[in-house]
Amino acid sequence: MKYLRLRATTVVLFMLCMMYFITYLDRVNVSTAAAGFAKEFDLSKTEIGLVFSAFAYPYLVFQIIGGWVSDKFGARRTLIWCGLLWAVATILTGFAGGLVSLLLARLLLGLGEGATFPAATTAMSRWVSKDKRGFAQGITHAFARIGNAVAPAAVVFIMAAHGWRESFYIFGAFSLLWVVVWCFVFTEDPARHPRITPDELAALPPAKKNLQIPWGPLFKRMMPVTIVYFCYGWTLWLFLSWIPQYFLHSYDLDLKKSALFASSVFFAGVVGDTLGGIVSDRILRRSGNLKRARSHMVSVCMLLTLLSLLPLMFTHNLTVSILSLSAGFFFAEMTIGPMWAIPMDIAPEYSGTASGMMNSGSALAAIISPVLSGYLIDRTGNWEMPFLGSMLLMALGVVLAFRMQPDSKFETAAPATNDNPIKARA
Repeated sequence: MKYLRLRATTVVLFMLCMMYFITYLDRVNVSTAAAGFAKEFDLSKTEIGLVFSAFAYPYLVFQIIGGWVSDKFGARRTLIWCGLLWAVATILTGFAGGLVSLLLARLLLGLGEGATFPAATTAMSRWVSKDKRGFAQGITHAFARIGNAVAPAAVVFIMAAHGWRESFYIFGAFSLLWVVVWCFVFTEDPARHPRITPDELAALPPAKKNLQIPWGPLFKRMMPVTIVYFCYGWTLWLFLSWIPQYFLHSYDLDLKKSALFASSVFFAGVVGDTLGGIVSDRILRRSGNLKRARSHMVSVCMLLTLLSLLPLMFTHNLTVSILSLSAGFFFAEMTIGPMWAIPMDIAPEYSGTASGMMNSGSALAAIISPVLSGYLIDRTGNWEMPFLGSMLLMALGVVLAFRMQPDSKFETAAPATNDNPIKARA
């Protein structure tokens, strides 16, 4: 097989990229398919928002739990079981008969995808060298945004040929295929991979031991990072949930054109994700300063996101909207590489749990943002109003990003004698 000719680290990173692509394909396809099931089930904008956000309730709960599971039992088993759950949930969405069954399917999807990103971070902490963490997180999330960009056009194409239900059947089948391949190409310990080379092993961090997780100190240490990620996540979920509907209804476009414009916005995020990881790692290599490479970069990108969205408040013009939303999503996504590298910088021994704590901020935003946005649209009829909340939270993130301190590594030391008490430094 062709992949056997590639470096083992490259294969693992590519499989994680494909996982990010498929999981986002499965979670955002509903925003375009809503044009079909909302009409069939006669749903209001607020009810559609509930369908969008239902995914996020179990997704939030299983961020930290999933991170702990992946740290303790490994990324391989965690992602196999997660993959099976999200694949089944995607297929079941196609069998929905109304609002209740849609909500249940989306809840199951959130349960399946809840541990995926923390587990992927656990895998990266073992399979990616320190100086490439920003790139690895950026490129994997770039594939997630490709999923965002592909989903609207793909769903419209399938809906036109077959119907909205068939889009979920097809995407679910792709998920099952990924699980099968993952079983064969990933090993928990890189040294056990049959195709790993000595040069690759030398560049990787030493194998982690199963350590007792210091929950309280670690949670306190990650809290500023979690809040900043909530600020980012609000904008992310506003975009993922409502951008296709925004072009469809705010400008009275047909489904194909609205999908095309939504895809163009999401493709800007693809570029932002990739570039953000590359720039962050380059700053780190040149300066050796983690705070500058991570915190300062996040703060600058959040400020540029705010400024990019500002024109939406003063004009209702299709060209201005496309440019503003694309620029806003580009700069917002440039924060991803440095943000997801921070848990590995701060707590490499507990990277799955730490990243789960961070991503619970975005998961909480995923619960509130789509519903509140739908409510605002129902009440005011103004499709630009939800972006005001994004700008306010981005302003908060600009300030709080300086509190994340990725250069201050979280450390614990197990007590050996009475003279060596447990030490935890935040």
